Amino acid sequence: MTEWVTVCKVNDILPGTGVCALLENQQIALFRPRDDVQVYAISNIDPFFRASVLSRGIIAEHQGDLWVASPLKKQHFRLRDGLCMEDNRYSVAAYPVKVSEGAVQVSTMPVPDSHDDTVIRE
Repeated sequence: MTEWVTVCKVNDILPGTGVCALLENQQIALFRPRDDVQVYAISNIDPFFRASVLSRGIIAEHQGDLWVASPLKKQHFRLRDGLCMEDNRYSVAAYPVKVSEGAVQVSTMPVPDSHDDTVIRE
């Protein structure tokens, strides 16, 4: 059963940045690309280096999708589903997010893999 957990207020995330939060002992990276209430959540763990850094990455748009570039070696992860642009075997978990009355709520159930059955998940 899907459970929604309030992790912060939407205004706690500056537009164009990401923050790290704990979701049931998992580090997740929350991103607010623009000055609105759209927020994305993916795993905070860079699967190439097993480091907790994705929330500090740079948000960019590529071919109509939003991505975050890891601050380590700049691999790109799509915000809507965690797909790794350079090697889909290293894609990360993505989580549904909703904003209700200014509170950012994240689902405890990751988005099902939609791009490849061989994905390495943290």
